[in-house]
Amino acid sequence: MKLVLLTALTMIAFAANSVLNRMGLSQAGMDPMTFGAIRLVAGGLTLAALSLLFRGGVALGGPGRVAGVLSLLLYIFGFSLAYMRLDAGLGALILFGTVQITMFAGAVLARESLPPLRWLGALVAFGGLAWLLWPTGQGAAVPVANAAMMVLAGIGWGVYSLVGRRAGDALQATAANFLLAAPLGFILWLLAPVPIQSPPLMGSLLAVLSGAVTSGLGYALWYSLLPALGAGRAAVAQLSVPVIAIAGGLLFLAEVPDLRFLIAAGVVLGGVALSLRAK
Repeated sequence: MKLVLLTALTMIAFAANSVLNRMGLSQAGMDPMTFGAIRLVAGGLTLAALSLLFRGGVALGGPGRVAGVLSLLLYIFGFSLAYMRLDAGLGALILFGTVQITMFAGAVLARESLPPLRWLGALVAFGGLAWLLWPTGQGAAVPVANAAMMVLAGIGWGVYSLVGRRAGDALQATAANFLLAAPLGFILWLLAPVPIQSPPLMGSLLAVLSGAVTSGLGYALWYSLLPALGAGRAAVAQLSVPVIAIAGGLLFLAEVPDLRFLIAAGVVLGGVALSLRAK
């Protein structure tokens, strides 16, 4: 039960990142590269402070560090660029659909045991997402470039999660990844073909909240849960994030769900429950 509750808390944090990022870009007027750079710095400083407090320092080395840093950068900036035009819920659907494929591929390549009930849960949850995304002829076309950015972000997050399973100390590993990625992110921000200007206060606060709390602390918790979850269950659990993100869009971005959403939400969460019950 503790594993289920902590996993649910982490998924809420992941969904909050979609809502916060979309709010920062669409409502606060933040540009995506600045949002991503501030998010990295805020996450790095928060995790460094926690590592100093509880571990006495930050160990920047470790297995998979290069892969962790590069995949984190791909996720952070792909995520921000995608949300220039994608709604919070739609972006989360594309993101974690890609994560699902990436992590199950990792589980298969690693020859991880995937019980039949877990495969059934994955198929049920993925089917709910596919039905929710299926075009009805009533909505606008999905922006291809932004959707492609979110696919890259999903690959980045999937690889980041797989690498995290080898982290001996979740807090230290997450702090090191953020601290090493932050200066690289700053360089990318400087090289971006956008005017460098003072960011809006509200957008900066949203980026700090996303970096320090729902990213930094959320990812540290995620790293600590990954060894117990395994790649298969971790991938399926993340399929609940789009549903939570759409609910967040309803509360904070005035995205009103319909009966189609409610049915799909039930299917997705049912599939996640099946997967988490698999021994």
